[in-house]
Amino acid sequence: MKKLLFAIVAFFAAAPSFAQFSSGGFSLDEEHLYWGVRFGVNFSSISGDLKADEGRTGMTLGGVVGLRVTDSSPVFLESGLYYTQRGANKLEGFQTADVPNVKSFDGHLNYLEVPVLIKYGVTTENNIAILPFLGPYFSYCVAGDTDYLKRPDMGFKVGCGVEWNNLYLEALYQFGVVNICDYNNKGDFSSHGNAFGINLGINF
Repeated sequence: MKKLLFAIVAFFAAAPSFAQFSSGGFSLDEEHLYWGVRFGVNFSSISGDLKADEGRTGMTLGGVVGLRVTDSSPVFLESGLYYTQRGANKLEGFQTADVPNVKSFDGHLNYLEVPVLIKYGVTTENNIAILPFLGPYFSYCVAGDTDYLKRPDMGFKVGCGVEWNNLYLEALYQFGVVNICDYNNKGDFSSHGNAFGINLGINF
């Protein structure tokens, strides 16, 4: 946790020096293609039959590319690749009459994630771009404790970003719609991942 906080502070300290290379900032009226980097923190959990007794705080790091999809309005399609730490610190479940309770175990899940987001931009009087967004994400667990859990996951993200002078900040909520529980040989069990995240970034 200390390393994560140190990295966030370092990002804040470095962001202004990156921004000074801006050629004028992000313009909703002129921008047709952009790319950027993202760094943040998320607070994740697992719900359902196999559920989190303790949530997990993890790091997110990624790169994005966005493309304007229409000339008549500031609608953008954004995708990218993220490495994100989700899951839970403690999982418990399967407390049924015919299935013994599994032992508690850490459900640390580290994913590679590809989102496909639709963003709509609104510019304020202070040249701040507000960008609400919605779309699916597709992820695969590449590391972590996958006992009783499937590696593929899919769900939806909803949130809002704010951009000023190439600096970007967003808050989002993501909820899984795919059953990630991998213990169905003795019953019909279901679990889903979800997370709240805050990301900082720079757009170019």
